[in-house]
Amino acid sequence: MPTAERERIYERADNKGWKKWGPYLSERAWGSVREDYSPYGDAWNYVTHDMARSRAYRWGEEGIGGFSDNKGHICFSLAFWNHKDNIIKERLFGLSGPEGNHGEDVKELYYYLDSTPTHSYMKMLYKYPQQEFPYNRLVIETSRRGRHDPEFELLDTGIFDRDEYFDIFIEYAKADQNDWLVTVTAHNRSAQTAPLTLLPTIWFRNTWAWGYEQYNARPMLNGIGNKQIEVNHKQLGKYKLYCEDADALLFCDNDTNTDRLYGRPNVAKYPKDAINNFIVSGGKKSFINPNQIGTKASAQYTRQIPAGGSVTIRLRFSDQTLLSQPFGDFDEIWNKRLQEADAFYGELQKNVTDPELLSIQRQAYAGMLWNKQFYYYNVNEWLKGDPKMPVPFQGRVYARNEGWRHMYTANILSMPDKWEYPWFAAWDLAFHTLTLARLDPHFAKRQLAVILREYYMHPNGQIPAYEWNFGDVNPPVHAWATWKVYEIDRDLNGVGDVGFLERVFHKLLLNFTWWVNRKDVAGNNIFGGGFLGLDNIGVFDRSQPLPMGGRIEQADGTGWMAMYTLNMLRIACEISLTRPSYQDMASKFFEHFLHIASAMNNLGKQNISLWDEVDQFYYDVLHTPDQNARLLKIRSMVGLIPLFAVEILDEELLSKLPDFKRRVEWVLTNRPDLASLISRWHEPGKGETHLLSLLRGHRMKMILKRMFDETEFLSDYGIRALSKYHEQTPYQFELNSEIFQVRYVPAESEMSMFGGNSNWRGPIWFPVNFLLVDALLKFYQYYGDDFEIEYPTNSGQVMSIKEATVLLTERLINIFRRGADGRVPAYGYDEKMQHDKNFQGLYLFYEYFHGDLGAGLGANHQTGWTGLVADLIEYWYKYQPENALTETIDK
Repeated sequence: MPTAERERIYERADNKGWKKWGPYLSERAWGSVREDYSPYGDAWNYVTHDMARSRAYRWGEEGIGGFSDNKGHICFSLAFWNHKDNIIKERLFGLSGPEGNHGEDVKELYYYLDSTPTHSYMKMLYKYPQQEFPYNRLVIETSRRGRHDPEFELLDTGIFDRDEYFDIFIEYAKADQNDWLVTVTAHNRSAQTAPLTLLPTIWFRNTWAWGYEQYNARPMLNGIGNKQIEVNHKQLGKYKLYCEDADALLFCDNDTNTDRLYGRPNVAKYPKDAINNFIVSGGKKSFINPNQIGTKASAQYTRQIPAGGSVTIRLRFSDQTLLSQPFGDFDEIWNKRLQEADAFYGELQKNVTDPELLSIQRQAYAGMLWNKQFYYYNVNEWLKGDPKMPVPFQGRVYARNEGWRHMYTANILSMPDKWEYPWFAAWDLAFHTLTLARLDPHFAKRQLAVILREYYMHPNGQIPAYEWNFGDVNPPVHAWATWKVYEIDRDLNGVGDVGFLERVFHKLLLNFTWWVNRKDVAGNNIFGGGFLGLDNIGVFDRSQPLPMGGRIEQADGTGWMAMYTLNMLRIACEISLTRPSYQDMASKFFEHFLHIASAMNNLGKQNISLWDEVDQFYYDVLHTPDQNARLLKIRSMVGLIPLFAVEILDEELLSKLPDFKRRVEWVLTNRPDLASLISRWHEPGKGETHLLSLLRGHRMKMILKRMFDETEFLSDYGIRALSKYHEQTPYQFELNSEIFQVRYVPAESEMSMFGGNSNWRGPIWFPVNFLLVDALLKFYQYYGDDFEIEYPTNSGQVMSIKEATVLLTERLINIFRRGADGRVPAYGYDEKMQHDKNFQGLYLFYEYFHGDLGAGLGANHQTGWTGLVADLIEYWYKYQPENALTETIDK
């Protein structure tokens, strides 16, 4: 029987009803492109962390552990004060891109612990130091460090060494669609009594100050005594925030303090930072509105928390008038929602038996759900500037995203990381949808559909990349994600949503055509595309013109497009089962795949191949202005991506598609030059299946031999983005007496390219590892146990593709598991995170991982694609022999 939470998920497909309210606040709006109105696009300095408490935002809102409605009008979050800091902890602190020695970097400790898909129950943890937060030290010490130095983290300051901090658990439970219960529990982990002020805060996103007539209505918050705040909003109606046992209610307005920031008279007498000023001044009443009205308000709770003790406060936000007993049924509802959350995950995780993996997976799911955000951006309005602004708009000398004026986004989207990447990234989002589909198929499908809509996708068919540059090019993984989400949804519900497939297919056709017209420069079915998400992996910045001129034809760009054709082929076949006319599209993509496969072996009939017979590996080809061509022999993920292009078609499916089958047989009969390129089409594999792949058996074995070599790609924790071969033997390219070099770098980037905040020259990345796992399982589906490989290379261990894939999956999962040495690889050598009892069972899902040690790197709440560990755990149990987990770990 479906659980109560599963029933709520399926009540409606949109983000309304039980999903109208959720954790939709950003964690950082300052330093973002949308808030940047500088002439030259200096986003990081136009609104800084120091300015954030005083400036009303234009496009979004931020907060710690907060929630909002699905259009971000009414916002709620938590703020704190340890009675030592000179500002209240109202937002998470971190370094801007220019400040960080490896780009932007949040300097806080917080964890997403739980959430249901409708957010009927949610829980997170924030660790707040009792001593003065080391803002300046973090900035100054980082400024001393260069690209070759590690990041200076909050734990490195020693502020947690004596356990002088609070563990603050923020929890929510919904009584109904518009009725929230809130508890905040603060544990004093120190040996001394310590003061803490808790400030649950509610406010309206400022829509009234920008000069648009349709938004002139000013909402209102009104305090009643010290226990209740009335909320009145024209669009959303009336709500009440009940504050049990609050010391006081504090009111101001969510308007910019122009006096502090710009030396201009304030429009609002009690501006955005008034509550902050009241608290840190020791309660100077002139800062706050004595009439208890405004557009921003906090309930004040000041408590002395004994050593080892805790305090809990309770609130309730509701559209119901609960005059007598707003907290009378609190515990009953709370326990019910928690039980429902456990029941939901009990069903979802029924195949997982190991307690540690259950915890890892559930927190990965929680992170996926907490990283939803209301994303609002009208590019045309932003470029023009608003009728009214806090300071005069000087116009834009550098008009970022000028070619994307059609974009108007106002949706709940899955973010990569709501602090470091508080904006959607197209290829990240595609991976998010797989994990989200297991939780909420409607939401996952909606994510894929929305970024292909007319107000996202460019009229020419390009999918927007990310807000710093919508025109950049990400790998075309959306067709792959569409098919995977369709399969997951079908498995959950017993029937496939063909309407979803058809709807997305039409939009993907536009995007596919854009790729063919724009990125196949020579018209020979070999593709470029720029960095394609692999940032700084090449010898040149592939997003920029080459310093010597010419062009690069990319093994990864071409591999991605071969994969794209097969994904579209599979989708077209599925739709054809109910709409036979789509067989023509299946035929089109079948033939396009053949032409790409042919071109990879003979670029434009120039006897040049992306495959190098000497090295038995794929490389990019550089075409110089003097008409010469040479392979760029870098052993990187670029050369593994052709593995992704694989699809299985079984005889039963083909028999249901007679027109497509007839066309396939005609091509293979009349074009033997193309037929010879396809891996064993005429030889039925396991279960009467047929294989479409860029790699025949020999080439696949050669690729896998290098990929599974521990001196090259295979780490103890997955597949590296660059072969370790280049650690001792860097690839070098000489141009005009200058040496361009690619060297294996297993940790943070040593280059400033792409902001210096990611590295594809050695670390382990989950998205491409997951694609490898997915592709290898397809190969196994065709070859079965008869196709044997050595794993690891030179180990003497011979096994099937499936067995090797299971072991690779285990290596990736083990990044988060406590090993025989008692350490969790993701946490490196940080003793506090490894062994402190109050850090046990808390997981951070990093952006990428050290190529040798498995330590987490980059954004540390990048639960987006690293959340794929939840799917890998499902794969592990599905394909792993019974009881092998314990045996493997003991070994």
